[in-house]
Amino acid sequence: MTKSPDDDGTTGPDLPPTPGRWTDLERPPLNAAGLRRGLVRGGGLWQQVDVVQRTGSTNSDLVARAGAGTAGEGAVLVAEEQTAARGRLDRQWTAPARSGLFFSVLLRPAEVPVARWGWLPLLTGVAVATGLSRTAGVDTALKWPNDLLVTVGGEERKAAGILAERAGDDGVVIGVGINVSLHADELPVPTAGSLALAGAVTTDRDPLLRGVLRSLEDWYGRWRAAGGDPAASGLQETYAAGCATLGRVVRAELPGDRVLVGEAVAVDGDGRLVLATEEGVQEPVGAGDIVHVRPVVP
Repeated sequence: MTKSPDDDGTTGPDLPPTPGRWTDLERPPLNAAGLRRGLVRGGGLWQQVDVVQRTGSTNSDLVARAGAGTAGEGAVLVAEEQTAARGRLDRQWTAPARSGLFFSVLLRPAEVPVARWGWLPLLTGVAVATGLSRTAGVDTALKWPNDLLVTVGGEERKAAGILAERAGDDGVVIGVGINVSLHADELPVPTAGSLALAGAVTTDRDPLLRGVLRSLEDWYGRWRAAGGDPAASGLQETYAAGCATLGRVVRAELPGDRVLVGEAVAVDGDGRLVLATEEGVQEPVGAGDIVHVRPVVP
């Protein structure tokens, strides 16, 4: 059973859904018990899967749980609706209730040097793209550093975003928001997209979430076993192969009103985007330094 919100908007004990709440047959609620049966197993990564009907931000909630010691590695928090979802630089993410997958996971890669933790958002992008390609049957592409693109009407549209946040000294909470069943008139901005608009073979969120989390478990296990080495784990090569940013001339807007224009030629061993400028210089830029990365229209 999912958790029902209290009057103040916080989540309370397990209660039956409010009568009439699930009248939208196109967007049924997630099956929390089924998700646990399919994902939680001995020796596996996912050890706790909670579904709440409504919250502000799953990332904020899971960071708080990690700090309070009530969530360990492999905790997954899913919300049917978020009222204060955010992306990089506190940009807002909005979507109708049950129209997408909005979840966060807690990872504690103790055996990986902290200097390599910057690969976790990129790893998550690869995992989400792989999982959705298998379960939804849609072609996806990665926009560096934290977006997933689908093709709608011959145009690339953002359908998912990823946000990683530190949780104490030894943890990282990674939040994922995926537009699943949004119609054209529900898109927050014209450049957004959804799996439905991209022609997905299914918009059933239960198998989609299971597919994404199993893919994330697989990629995280490879990366962790390689000590976080992006080359040895195959992560760097796979990310580059699926990155739509590479090979394009882009405009990187940096803090202090600095602008860097160049062809995106590589993602280096630290997960930074390498731009080849007209001056013949190859300059890496890190995700933490970027305000925007936009293609330059000829």
